[in-house]
Amino acid sequence: MSARTLRLNLFVYPGGHHEAAWRYHGTDPERILDIGFYQDLARRAEAAAFDAVFFADGPSLADNVRYASRFRLEPFTWLSALAAATERIGLIATASTTYTEPYNLARLFSSLDHLSGGRAGWNIVTTGAPQAAGNFGLDAHPVHAERYERAREFVEVVTKLWDSWEDEALVVDQKSGVFADTDRIHAIDHTGPRLRVRGPLNLPRSPQGRPVYVQAGSSEDGRSFAAAYAEAVFTAHQTLRGAQEFYADLKARAGALGRDPDRLLVLPGISPFIGSTEAEARALHKEFDELTQPEYSLQLLRRLLGLRLSAAELDGPVPRHLVETQGERGNGSRFRLVLDIIDREQPTVRELLHRLAGARGHRVVAGTPEQVADQLQEWFEHGAADGFNVMPPWLAGGFDLFADQVVPILCERGLFRAAYEGATLREHYGLPRPAAAPVR
Repeated sequence: MSARTLRLNLFVYPGGHHEAAWRYHGTDPERILDIGFYQDLARRAEAAAFDAVFFADGPSLADNVRYASRFRLEPFTWLSALAAATERIGLIATASTTYTEPYNLARLFSSLDHLSGGRAGWNIVTTGAPQAAGNFGLDAHPVHAERYERAREFVEVVTKLWDSWEDEALVVDQKSGVFADTDRIHAIDHTGPRLRVRGPLNLPRSPQGRPVYVQAGSSEDGRSFAAAYAEAVFTAHQTLRGAQEFYADLKARAGALGRDPDRLLVLPGISPFIGSTEAEARALHKEFDELTQPEYSLQLLRRLLGLRLSAAELDGPVPRHLVETQGERGNGSRFRLVLDIIDREQPTVRELLHRLAGARGHRVVAGTPEQVADQLQEWFEHGAADGFNVMPPWLAGGFDLFADQVVPILCERGLFRAAYEGATLREHYGLPRPAAAPVR
């Protein structure tokens, strides 16, 4: 196996990533609130030596729940149950810097890292859904730039809290009666423009030192943030060239800040439809697309692009001149990705909606196991990805096909490991355990 190998995460969405997954005859929609279903998935991913399972979250109800299984299970409860059912696989949860407090979040992730033996990762988001504001007593959602300004200070505070216990602070000397060396436990006394936190954290430094820092924004603010803080970046790209440009830009930004670019992993999403022939895979993809609900799809275009269209316009061209490019919407990375699809492919409205139904703008591929493996290898070897977030169109069958038919090909080509070589998420990702920074 080569020195550099793929990193693979299983990105779990209830039912699957295709908008209509819950309607497909191969799914088990009655199990999407059954923790045993997710424990089985995690064990299956662990048997395939996946780096991590990733669970997305948001502090509001998705507006497409009428047509898709897009409710939100609370991730720490969910991942704790998965930690108890697995031994090696990493556990990555989304948590918002806009709608949580640093001390609470630091405790939650540190606890997850302790109880899992060092497998926790934090997907750092600022929350893009404006309806979340009303759930927290706010009149309006903070604007994009303000959310990222808070996020920077938030991550710095959480890092200080995780480092507030030195590694040697926990003594547990039964003979002397000293449980902890309080000279090695430090208040952080942080006072900043948005946050004030005294500290220290009320539990020892966790097995990884700090959970892995993951980030998912690809806007200008998001790239700047990722270059400074992220150790893994989840991103969405439709073309090899676009992925290469993002990869090179992010690595260059990290290097300019004095960071080792190899310690910033770029992990695009990929949603594979797999068949014994390419025609079979494409037919499966079409079957899913035909299960979509136009009413929701048109609402999605209104939310993403500001387009207000009717069902009568589905087979006409996308009215590019009506797209709202100003304001908060224009700052979003997903907005620009969808705009690029329109400009590059000139789709009809229906064709665009089917593209977005597959994985919300992430790359959807349809082909044989060898063809899917070829695409992963091409992106990996041509400066576009360090690995992938695997986003099965439906669960559990979509993942089983990938694990059973694509992963063995990647292993045979020396692109992926056949078994774990470490115990923590940092070890899976090839990242060092950070030393505690001195408290100032």
